[in-house]
Amino acid sequence: MDTAPPTLPTTSTPAQDAKNRRKGATAAALASAVEWYDYFVFGIAAALVLGDLYFPAGSSSAGVLASFATFAVGFLARPFGGVIAGHLGDKRGRKPMLVLALTLMGVATTGIGLLPTYETIGIAAPVLLVTLRVMQGIAVGAQWGGAMLLATEYAPEGKRGIYGSFVQLGVPIGVVTANSVFLLAGAFTSESAFAAWGWRLPFLVGLLVLVLAWYIHKHVEETPEFRAAERALAEKEKEEKGQATEQGVDKGPGTDKGKGGDGARNSPLRTILRGHLGTVFLAGGSFAVNTATFYILITGVLDYTTRELDMNRGAVLTVSLCVSLTQLVLIPASAALSDRIGRIRIYGLGAAGIALWAVPMFLLIDTGSLLWLAVGTFVASCFLSIMYGPQAALFAELFTPEMRYTGASLGYQIAAVLGGGLAPFVMVLLLETTGTSMSVAAYIIGLAVIALGSIKVLADRARSR
Repeated sequence: MDTAPPTLPTTSTPAQDAKNRRKGATAAALASAVEWYDYFVFGIAAALVLGDLYFPAGSSSAGVLASFATFAVGFLARPFGGVIAGHLGDKRGRKPMLVLALTLMGVATTGIGLLPTYETIGIAAPVLLVTLRVMQGIAVGAQWGGAMLLATEYAPEGKRGIYGSFVQLGVPIGVVTANSVFLLAGAFTSESAFAAWGWRLPFLVGLLVLVLAWYIHKHVEETPEFRAAERALAEKEKEEKGQATEQGVDKGPGTDKGKGGDGARNSPLRTILRGHLGTVFLAGGSFAVNTATFYILITGVLDYTTRELDMNRGAVLTVSLCVSLTQLVLIPASAALSDRIGRIRIYGLGAAGIALWAVPMFLLIDTGSLLWLAVGTFVASCFLSIMYGPQAALFAELFTPEMRYTGASLGYQIAAVLGGGLAPFVMVLLLETTGTSMSVAAYIIGLAVIALGSIKVLADRARSR
């Protein structure tokens, strides 16, 4: 499936194109990796220490629920980042919004690493923690669209899927790095030292994000598709202004084109809300199961296995790390396959696999065996990767360049709110209420059914074109 218009030609030489393409793809992958690292360290810390340090309560479950609720707040903030950065990114460019997102994430993550606990400053501690988490949410909501478009809009013909997967690789790289840093922090500190200050070290690595933001600002060019769209819109405005002048009406720059124009240059968000909101919700509905299952695996299962099944924290983190490493191969492989046989076909296969594996996965996890935990989460991770690989290219192709940042970001962030942000919180609630992990499996299956329905509608629309 390739629904996007072809890339317009540029005046640069082939050598310059190749150099800019490599630089853009590398910058996008690095931006995604460091941004997701910063985002994931909060999820791991929420499962391990933040509940006791910032939300002291009468039971461990209450503290974890409060901690996961703060984790979810970051997801609720993500659509705001997507809307703001999408609107400005479609008008001003992909690069400046990506730089701004990275800067905001670096400041917020470092701030969490330096934040005093409830015991030190009282109620101000959880309030500031929530505030910094909201900043993280806005930053990652703004980042994904910018990084994704920096990669896909530089892609040569027929390779948009594989180029988009460079950004998707940021997720497993971020998970592996976050888990590795927490494992190292735990290995070189005692239990008491880890709870006191060792957990802060992974957050302080966030300072490196600011270095990457500076590099992208100084050395990476704007994407060719955005520049081409800008030229086309400028020529159209000039032509319309000339026609208006001939008719005795002077339309100044930025004048609303009314019902007859596309309005994209003035308000990409308005264009999306008026004519493409259904596509945005279909995109979000198709992807919520992926984000929900992913965050259940990296945070919910970590809490469940260590608190309910009494499994060793370091061993569970190691399993999560090893499983995430397999995604480094599967994500680009599924993306490359989607370039050959179509996005929807691969994407739908991943969603169906998640639905079929939900019950067996939790039956294996409930054994309390590290081996079966690894098997259960590995197979689930394979289906997540199959779905995640082509997702960036698929979302980019649902919208034209002048509103692509806004549309793709909104679809992705809606999925993040409905799936990822609430999933660990819902998992704890379901386990506390029902006493069985099968309720969590049913939750995943329900989201998978919604995903498959959304995917079918998107496929039908593509065929009708």
